[in-house]
Amino acid sequence: MSGEPLNVLFLCTGNSARSIIAERLVERWGAGKINGFSAGSHPKGEVHPLVLRTLEEVGLPTEGLRSKSWDEFAEPGAAAMDFVFTVCDDAAGEACPVWPGQPVTAHWGVPDPAGVVGSELERMTAFRDAFRMLETRIKLFASLPFGKLERASLARRAQEIGRIGPNEGEGSAA
Repeated sequence: MSGEPLNVLFLCTGNSARSIIAERLVERWGAGKINGFSAGSHPKGEVHPLVLRTLEEVGLPTEGLRSKSWDEFAEPGAAAMDFVFTVCDDAAGEACPVWPGQPVTAHWGVPDPAGVVGSELERMTAFRDAFRMLETRIKLFASLPFGKLERASLARRAQEIGRIGPNEGEGSAA
């Protein structure tokens, strides 16, 4: 991997919750060395309000976030992605576009907080749980020595990180 910032795309069918959270988290923990993007195969057209609330609670910016199609990233002239991660099981099973540059891909499935039905507390807990799971994985990912690992090693580590469960701490996949 070059000295340029890495581009990471997080995919989910609706691009309204998990992939949006991951986009912001990778920018925080990537600290200028990783650019985060998100998209969906069938975007809902809006960011879930509880995502915005969750991000605001932890001081992450919400400006500029939008639900968008993955087609934007497969078009000629689009930024080349170094990594593409699916964060929902539906997107993992779909036929993805051919990404320019042949990025490393992995599945990082996270339960859908937007699908939780219940009290506001139960729904917010689901969003916070998804946030924590994604944050754990992204911290591990951002700590990888990108310049020292070959593509195959990066792919293996990205896949291992995707298997980190909700109650596993940092250092589990490295």
